[in-house]
Amino acid sequence: MLPGDGVGPELMHAVKEVFKVPALGGRGDGCGGRSVPGAGAVPSSCRALCSHCSPCPAGKIHTPMEFKGELASYDMRLRRKLDLFANVVHVKSLPGYQTRHNNLDLVIIREQTEGEYSSLEHEVGRSSAWCGFGVTAGGRGLCPRTCGFARCWGHRRRCPTQPSTCCSSRRKLGDGLFLQCCEEVAELYPKIKFETMIIDNCCMQLVQNPYQFDVLVMPNLYGNIIDNLAAGLVGGAGVVPGESYSAEYAVFEMGARHPFAQAVGRNIANPTAMLLSASNMLRHLNLEFHSNLIADAVKKVIKVGKVRTRDLGGYSTTSDFVKSVIDNLHPHYGA
Repeated sequence: MLPGDGVGPELMHAVKEVFKVPALGGRGDGCGGRSVPGAGAVPSSCRALCSHCSPCPAGKIHTPMEFKGELASYDMRLRRKLDLFANVVHVKSLPGYQTRHNNLDLVIIREQTEGEYSSLEHEVGRSSAWCGFGVTAGGRGLCPRTCGFARCWGHRRRCPTQPSTCCSSRRKLGDGLFLQCCEEVAELYPKIKFETMIIDNCCMQLVQNPYQFDVLVMPNLYGNIIDNLAAGLVGGAGVVPGESYSAEYAVFEMGARHPFAQAVGRNIANPTAMLLSASNMLRHLNLEFHSNLIADAVKKVIKVGKVRTRDLGGYSTTSDFVKSVIDNLHPHYGA
């Protein structure tokens, strides 16, 4: 595990408690714990750790605003070290929890090691600073890899009636290159509809009519914004799972990455997103039965509605929610 910062360690503890349940094999005590410090450099051993433990669940690695070291954040340096170029966030309505838009089911795929987070910043005198963004194509470039990954994901979902959407802006060179890669890859999948959309229009369309979307693919910053916007449509940052992929590694995390420092130690964080991410990790390992056990238990707790954390309008604690999930997996366990 990579617990990370903020409420990350508390959410990882929730995952370990659920994994201890006999129905899942009772292996929670065997989960390794390795924290990536938010106040120090990313350990060089992280790559070796993930090479032995991939896939693994991970928490958000926080970089303070007053950080004066390298321009790249701790989180970005780890993702580049592992070459986690594609981030996938599955935005899906929770059964029994009513929002403005119900029965949503869409996937957001973003390139996450380039773009505006490339750390191409420099000061010009004392009164101005410039920030650029990088986009690479051709060969092993991240544009075609991300676009190809998204098209394969769309092909697997088999929803030809809904389009795969590439979000861009009016920056002709950077976003134009990303868009060109998407169009070239789209030609390889003629049975799947493909369209483009300006990012500001995409935000408006998501709020007005999110049902028109199926798979969205976009550069880094746009994906960060759309991830959080879409999470708000189904209940907030605490309910949306996410995952990041490279050719070698897979890391499972919350879809809306945030350390939630204000909730640390208060036992109020919603573990839904982290538990669903753990469920997706088991599915990635072809443990379909065990994956469904966790996902179904979490969704049942939310659907019944007796145990909900504050972000979902309830008064239950993190511990209460985890206990209710465990009771659904194995009644009277730990009694």
